[in-house]
Amino acid sequence: MRWDIIILAGDRGADDPVAQAAGAGCKAMASIAGQPLLARILETVNSAPQLAHCHIVGPSADIVAANPTLASLIATSGARWLAPEDSPVASAMTALAGIDADRPVLITTADHALLTHDMITAMCTPRDDVDLAVGLIDRARVSSAYPESRRTAIKLGGRGYCGCNLFAIHKARGRVLVDAWRRVEDERKHPARVVSGMLGWGALARYALRRLSIEQAFSGLSRRFDVRVAPTLLTTPEAAIDVDTVADLRQVEAILSARH
Repeated sequence: MRWDIIILAGDRGADDPVAQAAGAGCKAMASIAGQPLLARILETVNSAPQLAHCHIVGPSADIVAANPTLASLIATSGARWLAPEDSPVASAMTALAGIDADRPVLITTADHALLTHDMITAMCTPRDDVDLAVGLIDRARVSSAYPESRRTAIKLGGRGYCGCNLFAIHKARGRVLVDAWRRVEDERKHPARVVSGMLGWGALARYALRRLSIEQAFSGLSRRFDVRVAPTLLTTPEAAIDVDTVADLRQVEAILSARH
């Protein structure tokens, strides 16, 4: 079965620092190597053989109305557009509500400018023993390739792991954990708070002592929420690099320029 994909594209409009630096009306239309962020990810998604239907959540209706090029991009992409909610998780849940529960779904963000088919393949490889897979990468891989890149990492078993803004819902039960993430989504830049919020104080104590392994963390999540959740460990350093800041924008531009 081919996958649906949800692209979270909530946007602060022209006030976003990335939009301001790029001279764009909103972050989704910030140009990188001659192509808007949203156009870049749509090009990758629409040419990925694993993916069938695309759902774009955001930007808001007023931002889309004020940016005719953005409106045209969404309209011609063949994607279903939805207005964003007040948080990424709420937006994801709204999109999921319109997708049949038995369909596998990949979730990512519009600022994942370096998303590739290989990353999509890794995330969408069928796993019968998993309801939800979380894309992670060893921070050492990212630091080795891009020592100047500052990425948030969670330390598990003596190693640091960076998130990749990629979540694969293999089975309907995986949606439970997406909804549960609401309790910590505002703390995603603070790994210890995420651990305590999702796994409890006992796990936080082990985390503080560097005794919480990646296997223990995911088995703990599975037990606590009655969901089979596991990591998908990616190997491409660019998987961890999104465009949160102006520094990220410049870094991604440099990476793309070096490829040509």
